[in-house]
Amino acid sequence: MPRISPYTITLTAHEENTLESVARKYTSSYRDVIRAKIILMAAQGYSNDEIAFRLDTPRQIVSKWHKRFYYERLIGLQDQPRGGRPGDFSPGGNN
Repeated sequence: MPRISPYTITLTAHEENTLESVARKYTSSYRDVIRAKIILMAAQGYSNDEIAFRLDTPRQIVSKWHKRFYYERLIGLQDQPRGGRPGDFSPGGNN
């Protein structure tokens, strides 16, 4: 039995236009397109399992972005700073 997400997505006109633009834009990064499509499909009422199947993406990834958008809206779809020590690479590429 598929699980139903407790995070119901209802988009504003601005959010829908922004997400559709990102999903269609040729120059958008792959990760941004997938995130936008996840939210657009969630707003249409698709389950996380169905979205994962249609986008060929793990269900856990769909759940993550679905939940993050629910709480943080468009800002939540951006990458967050990563933890850990910063890289040790010099600007010239020679370590």
